[in-house]
Amino acid sequence: MPRSRSIVVALALAGAVVAAYLVLVQTDVVAHAWDPVFGRGSDRVLRSSVSRSLPFPDAALGLVAYLLEAALALTGRGNRWQRRPVLPLLYDATALGLGAAAVLLVLLQATVVGHWCLLCLCSAALSLAIVAVGRLREGRAAVRRVRVARGSGHSWRAALTDLGPA
Repeated sequence: MPRSRSIVVALALAGAVVAAYLVLVQTDVVAHAWDPVFGRGSDRVLRSSVSRSLPFPDAALGLVAYLLEAALALTGRGNRWQRRPVLPLLYDATALGLGAAAVLLVLLQATVVGHWCLLCLCSAALSLAIVAVGRLREGRAAVRRVRVARGSGHSWRAALTDLGPA
């Protein structure tokens, strides 16, 4: 496994731990969020209308995304973009989704909620670090590979999942 994917696994697992703790706070398993910087601001963020806008704790979505990112980083060997382009495409889409959510949630803390949450900011930093470390290289290579396969007459299914070495 490339070094960058190993780093992504570590970052995603750290993000999953943070998100799992935030879920525990949002579901009142933990009474108050630990936050030595913003104090009760974290509780205000985690119990805000923004965090309750989904039918489940929003941190649970982050938890699932982090675990998916780690699983996708662990799946496949070497140049997986050649044989199974769908893997790096899903990997990069998940990273971009986490990164976009991070930016959005930080903006919402600043503009709508009016309070800050230290662990939420840590989660956002982890999400952006995943994008930075992954640098979307595999995804770009996978897109080129799929284009070539489609141009050669392969079906979408074959172009995304069943290609042999280049």
